[in-house]
Amino acid sequence: MSEHHTETPAESQTLYEMMGGGERLRALVDRFYDLMQLEPDFAGIHAMHPVPNDSSREKTFMFLSGWMGGPDLYIERYGHPRLRARHLPFAIGSAERDQWLRCMAWAMEDLGYDDTLRVRMMNSFFQTADWMRNKPD
Repeated sequence: MSEHHTETPAESQTLYEMMGGGERLRALVDRFYDLMQLEPDFAGIHAMHPVPNDSSREKTFMFLSGWMGGPDLYIERYGHPRLRARHLPFAIGSAERDQWLRCMAWAMEDLGYDDTLRVRMMNSFFQTADWMRNKPD
């Protein structure tokens, strides 16, 4: 008899579905940017964003929607995200990557995400954030 792996509901769901869809994603992005503005720990990445940061908030929301398996809002409006190319004007090393990840982890914690979802999201965020590094440490 061969063993069959059956997907659990959590494995077959997108991050977008697991987190609760667009409204919850909007709340996460808003909390992330609020923390970035408020907390001295994130001053390094905050300085890379325009003030006010409404356009950054909106583009991050739109990008993450598609990136997490929801509607491809960013691509529909702007085309391919070219994520790394768009970030090349900013010096991003391990410190900036880690600030971004800590800020996002804090935002998820503030919004009460359960551990399973936080771990899955942080693993995905880490891979992308690490790929964004463009300067040596």
